[in-house]
Amino acid sequence: MRFVRPNRILLVLRTAQGFSANMGVRCGVKKVEIVHTPVLLNESLEYLSPLGESFEKDAFMIDSTLGEGGHSFNFLSKYPSLSITGVDADAQIQGRARERLAPFGERMSFYNGWFNEFYADYPLERHPDLILFDLGISVFHYERSGRGFSFRHDEKLDMRLNPSAGESAEDIVNSMPEDQLANMIYLYSDEKFSRRIAAAIVEERKIGRISSTKVLADLIYGCVPAKYRHGAIHPATRTFQALRICVNSELKRLPEAIHNAFNTLNAGGKMGVITFHSLEDKIVKNYFRNLAKQCVCPPEAPFCTCGGSPCAELLTRKPVEPSEEEVKANSPSRSAKLRVVRKIRDAGKERLYGVEAL
Repeated sequence: MRFVRPNRILLVLRTAQGFSANMGVRCGVKKVEIVHTPVLLNESLEYLSPLGESFEKDAFMIDSTLGEGGHSFNFLSKYPSLSITGVDADAQIQGRARERLAPFGERMSFYNGWFNEFYADYPLERHPDLILFDLGISVFHYERSGRGFSFRHDEKLDMRLNPSAGESAEDIVNSMPEDQLANMIYLYSDEKFSRRIAAAIVEERKIGRISSTKVLADLIYGCVPAKYRHGAIHPATRTFQALRICVNSELKRLPEAIHNAFNTLNAGGKMGVITFHSLEDKIVKNYFRNLAKQCVCPPEAPFCTCGGSPCAELLTRKPVEPSEEEVKANSPSRSAKLRVVRKIRDAGKERLYGVEAL
């Protein structure tokens, strides 16, 4: 399981001309800025290419997790006939993407909101030929948002992608019952000392409210065994991951989101999902597998109610993983997996059987 999601941090020079095609180089000298490098970029461009498709001359794509616009920038650069709508719940990071993607003019449009809500009540007149989900968290959130996604900086414990909605990490840490807190940390991060950490949190909050990343990280560091403090990762890494997943309901949103997205897709269109840890990948794998089955009705059913034919073709029988070169250049990419399907027909709710939201 992957514990942190920031993709490679590149220090580049800001320029009036904007990004190069790989989003990793800028010319001119104004100030140093951190730039997010998309994971599995070349593989995404290949599998979701509009070339050779019936929609090649006027393709429409939805970037369901726009972030700083890395994938969209490269798709628009490589495929001149393509237009994209980018979806993101974070208005702040979407503002950065708007600036960077402005040179593409009307070929790029934006929607501010959660992707599950976007697909549940699809607001656009045109339906997509291509859909991409990249379930990673942008470097911007770790390094520039100030919302406590990382304990590298002493920040307020927030972790909300949409800072105006829902409970913050601070709310959860200071109110969730101990058993529930321990179970959540273990489920979302496989943290073997989850019960010890939860107990320490509960004891600490009796003294005073836990409100900063440093306080929480130091608390976790102090409560785990000494030999655990000096491993490959900081002992607070897994707990911070679990809190972020919980705060943003990342796994709860996913099954319905990819199901509704698939039904929004035009027949013959392609949908790709990039995951970063086993819980996400299990949801996507099981749903795509159900889409490709001829029938998903339970054995005891007296007759078929699912349509009796596949809803999709699996374009990736096994997940596509980063090359050795990408992992060497961008080590957090090592846990990324890309799965892609081509739509044949709409899918009923029964295709969600066994695809559990956590």
